[in-house]
Amino acid sequence: MNLPLWRRLIPVAILLLGLALFLLLDCKRFFSFEMLSRHHVALAAWVAQNPVQACLLYVLVYALVVAFSLPVAVLITPIGGYLFGVWLGALLSVIGATLGSVVLFLAARSALHDVFHRKAGATLARLEAGFRRDSFSYLLFLRLVPVFPFWLVNIVPALLGMRLGPYVLATVIGIIPAAIVYASLGAGLGMVIERGEMPDLGIIFEWRILLPLLGLSLLALIPAVYSRLRAGPTSPR
Repeated sequence: MNLPLWRRLIPVAILLLGLALFLLLDCKRFFSFEMLSRHHVALAAWVAQNPVQACLLYVLVYALVVAFSLPVAVLITPIGGYLFGVWLGALLSVIGATLGSVVLFLAARSALHDVFHRKAGATLARLEAGFRRDSFSYLLFLRLVPVFPFWLVNIVPALLGMRLGPYVLATVIGIIPAAIVYASLGAGLGMVIERGEMPDLGIIFEWRILLPLLGLSLLALIPAVYSRLRAGPTSPR
C-alpha cells in the first residue's frame, strides 16, 4: 500500500527537526574534546565498570548522530578509541555509523525518491541506470575517499534507487579504514589530554594515510570500469 506523501515525509521531517534543535541549542558543546578533558576520568571509570552498557550506549549515540546528520560524527570515533581501545572502538563505530546511515537512507528513499524522480525527469533516469548497474563499486569509492560529506553519501544512493543490501555492505567495508585511523588517534587521547593538547583530526588528510585510502578507492572502481569496457559503447538511438 502506497502511503500519502505527507506520511512518507514524517521521518525526514523528524531528522531535520532534530538537526535544527541540535544547532539551535548549541548541543555541539557537549561533544567536544574540552568537555572530554574535564570528565575523562569519571567517564573512563564508568565505562570500565559498565562495559556492556557503555558499548550499547556508544553505538546508540553514534547511530543517532549519523541519522540526524549532526556535525560531530568525526569526534565520536576518536572518543570510541579512547574509551574502548583501537579495535573495539573501531568496531563499535562501524556498527553505529552503519545503523545511522541505514536510518537516513531509508527515510530519504521513502520520502524523496519519487519526488526527486518526477522533478528530474529523463536525465536522472539515465544517471540512475548507470549508477545502479555498479552501485556497490561507486558507493564503496565514495565511502573510502574522505572528502565527500558523510550525510550526502547516505542520501544520494537512496535517490538513485540503490538496494539496501549492497548499500549496507559497501558502507561497512568503506568506513572501516577511516574508523581504524580515528580510533587509533583516540587511543592516545589520554596522553594528549594530560599534556593539555588537542588531537589532530586532520590526520586523515596526511599523505601517508590519504594515499592508501585513495588507492583503495580506485581499486573499488575497477569492477565498474571493467563492466563498462566489456559492455562497449552504447549504440545511438
